[in-house]
Amino acid sequence: MDDSMYIRVLQGILIPFLGTTLGSACVLFMKNKLNPLVQRALTGFAAGVMVAASIWSLLIPAMEYSEAMGTWSFIPAVSGFWLGILFLLVLDRTVPHLHMNSSKAEGPKSNLQKTTMLVLAVTLHNLPEGMAVGVVYAGWISGNAGITAMGALALSLGIAIQNFPEGAIISMPLRAEGVGKGKALLYGVLSGVVEPVGAAFTILAAGFAVPLLPYLLSFAAGAMIYVVVEELIPEMSEGNHSNLGTVLFAAGFTVMMALDVALG
Repeated sequence: MDDSMYIRVLQGILIPFLGTTLGSACVLFMKNKLNPLVQRALTGFAAGVMVAASIWSLLIPAMEYSEAMGTWSFIPAVSGFWLGILFLLVLDRTVPHLHMNSSKAEGPKSNLQKTTMLVLAVTLHNLPEGMAVGVVYAGWISGNAGITAMGALALSLGIAIQNFPEGAIISMPLRAEGVGKGKALLYGVLSGVVEPVGAAFTILAAGFAVPLLPYLLSFAAGAMIYVVVEELIPEMSEGNHSNLGTVLFAAGFTVMMALDVALG
């Protein structure tokens, strides 16, 4: 990998982290608590981006990479997808965490503070996003997955766009829980660190096992879809006016689809 490619990859895996950081910084100049309707709308938008990214940036390239298998080219996509689902299910059951607007922690019993478990919940959410960015850039580096530099950038930008509201969704409720602004910002930023780290490890893993690339692409898709169905859709549908979340879901889906097609 030459220097220019290295710089592009580094920029690509840091862009989503920048989105989280900027969103978390909202706690410095906005009210302590997000309006529930706004939070529902932002969650719906994030869910739409993740579903579109799973399809256009991950599952379709996984099947295109496996075209030599003919009518069986769906096998890597299906098996990798299910591995991603099961991986997140295991993490969901083994890591103590607390979802927004919930009073009951999930995972094993723990004496961790509420704020810590809130951050862990968002960190679990961010892990598959980092893996998705990493595996797409690994596909571009390999040159065999039909993924262009602009296509990889489209995914990074899409994840960054949906990370901005997510950063606010984690830092501002922490502030409402009594956490200081600086500390709430720090927690929001730390929740996003897992993305570039996960991306870097995924790129390294794909480099050592290029034939596994379609499985890794679909693995990341399965992990993201798990987060959408298990966490984001229930949150965007809470209470009255759940149609707002649905409309913003469609908007997020459209934005990510347009980015992928226009830049890919």
